[in-house]
Amino acid sequence: MMKRFFKSLCYANRISITFYSSLLVIALFLVQVPILDLIELKTYDFRFLARGRVQPSSAVVMAVIDEKSLDVEGRWPWARSKIAALVDALSGDGAKVIGFDIGFLEPDENSRLQLLRELEQDIKAIGLRDRKLTKLLRSKEIDADNDLALAEAIRRSKATVVLGYFFHTGRVARDYVIEQTQINKQLQRISDSRYPAVHYEDKEAESIPFIEGYAPESSIDILARATDFSGFFNIFPDPDGVVRWMPLIVQCGGNLFPPLSIQCVWHYLDRPQLMVNVARYGVEGVQMGDRFIPTDEIGRMLINFLGPPKTFPHYSISDILHGKIPEGTFKEKVVLVGATAAGIYDLRSTPFSPVYPGMEVHATVIDNILRQDTLSRPKWTKIFDLLAIVVLVLLTGAVVPRLSAVKGILFAVVLFVLYLLIARWLFVSFGIWVNIVYPLLGLSVVYISLTVFHYFTEERERKKIRGAFSYYVSDSVVNEVLKDPERLKLGGDKRDLTVLFSDIRGFTTISEGLSPEDLVQLLNEYLTAMSNVVFKYEGTLDKFMGDAIMAIYGAPLEREDHPAMACHSALEMMEELRRLNRKWESEGRTPLDIGIGINTGMMMVGNMGSSQRFDYTVMGDAVNLGSRLEGANKNYRTNILISEFTYERVREEFVCMEVDSVRVKGKLLPVRIYQLLGHDDVPEMRRQAISYFHEGLQLYRSQKWNDAIKTFERVKAMDGDLRAAELYIQRCLDLKLNPPPPDWDGVFTMVTK
Repeated sequence: MMKRFFKSLCYANRISITFYSSLLVIALFLVQVPILDLIELKTYDFRFLARGRVQPSSAVVMAVIDEKSLDVEGRWPWARSKIAALVDALSGDGAKVIGFDIGFLEPDENSRLQLLRELEQDIKAIGLRDRKLTKLLRSKEIDADNDLALAEAIRRSKATVVLGYFFHTGRVARDYVIEQTQINKQLQRISDSRYPAVHYEDKEAESIPFIEGYAPESSIDILARATDFSGFFNIFPDPDGVVRWMPLIVQCGGNLFPPLSIQCVWHYLDRPQLMVNVARYGVEGVQMGDRFIPTDEIGRMLINFLGPPKTFPHYSISDILHGKIPEGTFKEKVVLVGATAAGIYDLRSTPFSPVYPGMEVHATVIDNILRQDTLSRPKWTKIFDLLAIVVLVLLTGAVVPRLSAVKGILFAVVLFVLYLLIARWLFVSFGIWVNIVYPLLGLSVVYISLTVFHYFTEERERKKIRGAFSYYVSDSVVNEVLKDPERLKLGGDKRDLTVLFSDIRGFTTISEGLSPEDLVQLLNEYLTAMSNVVFKYEGTLDKFMGDAIMAIYGAPLEREDHPAMACHSALEMMEELRRLNRKWESEGRTPLDIGIGINTGMMMVGNMGSSQRFDYTVMGDAVNLGSRLEGANKNYRTNILISEFTYERVREEFVCMEVDSVRVKGKLLPVRIYQLLGHDDVPEMRRQAISYFHEGLQLYRSQKWNDAIKTFERVKAMDGDLRAAELYIQRCLDLKLNPPPPDWDGVFTMVTK
């Protein structure tokens, strides 16, 4: 079995095509082709759009610097005293966490404070020493220090304030390097916000690389000292520019730091145990109390986007500052503060929209963690993806070659759509991302390969069939056979068919009087004419046997009227022979006479022979009877004899005359045979003669020899072409002299083939 399988892989066939297609796609999957991975990212986005919008929890809201705020409060950046007032307002309304998606990276540009400091310097320069004046200036400076005002607001806030910062992931510029002392100073400002614990599975896990931050850019010192809590707001898009991941871990200065979203959730949940879990293959995720946040190997979380922009509630900061928001709006909520006004906010592209506020990305992550509705791509999905490739390829390779073209493409489409639905179901119901591109690529590759292979092999088979059958059947029959070449498989089917045999009478005597060249010319002309008639009525030319012709009707092209087609052929063959005889007589040649036998019945039809050489033919008793009827024409002085089985199928369409009831050699049951005389256009005189013939036949079977002789004499006088009457006159005379036995049934026994 295995030996045969491996042998089949050496040749182009459906097994080898399926096998190598699966190997190709698996290799591409393991290599991870960039263009295919990019397409997979787009299918991931499409899954969001197919799922639709999801209602977020009520725990996260946003205080936004929108166009309305800029119109009311003035252009950005505002004095930080406004931000301090915002903190007071949010804290006073009961907010639990305030997260800033804004960096306070430089001191506030305050012209009033600058003027007071310059005035103090001038007073010192002129040597004026007045304690009351110095105290007054110091008091005014404190009142004018917006950074100090914000720091104080942060300290007195009942809500936990989480400041935002970002990491430089590389050198700032080619000609500028941040000094290590500056990096250390920045790290010191965010040191209290690092992950408190990291759990490594073993020693090997300690060498796992993380996303590296070159240097942090944190809030200014006065604000950093006002709160111990901060988180980075870096977001790294995929190669196509779309944000799908949130980095939950950035390593810098030997420590691991969380993003703004993790810090906000952690404080919202009252600071449960927070720990990074690292296995030997990479980061497993972040443990936050009883919540586990899965990540990929480098610590990124898949973001489960809920909808387009403004999926989360937006509140204009100007409305908050002026008390236009209903009391209790921010009670026990995480409030993210950031910008959405055009030109000043962080634009991001997401699966739902190419223009999406960056702060809403952080809001989405917070909501995902709180509702424990994160997406994941577990380790086992890689095995699932490989199995999906194999299963889809094998199913396509096993089923499609056995189906017709239409059914094959329908099967492939159904399989294609079914896998899409499974992937969507896993995504929507369980938040699991399985690969779509590579399994469907496998399905497509094997389907296209099999289709191309089938096309070329079918074309080769078509040429073979057309070449083999064009000499034996009409073009229309060949075309039908080409639609289903399986009909020509080695072996036979038992079917109801009609067979026609034709033979030239006295051909041996005629051939003796002709030269070989003339004989070949005569025979070719005759067989060509007869073959054309067979083809005209969609018969299959089974074979030539010298001057004899054997034709089949109803195979390989199935048709219900095959008995009539054979009868039409026989009558037209006689017409064609009369035309040829007139031509040959004018050329001084001897005219020909033929006999035709037709029978209908169950026969074995198919390719008979060996796998190297075979003939498309029919076999069975019904075939033998057709051959006997052809030979019986000589006895009955007829040209066309048909069996009762054919007669019953054509009696309404053709004029026939019952000739005899015969018992074929080797058979016990008699068969009625009929002379086929023509279509409905038979002259009335002949119809009367046929009627008298049937009357004479009944008298013959009743052993009324004298009355039968008179009746047959009358037939002979009315229509000399019904020469079977002469046979019965002679039979009656013989039986008068030698009466038959008492059990005589009027059946003639054929003793020859």
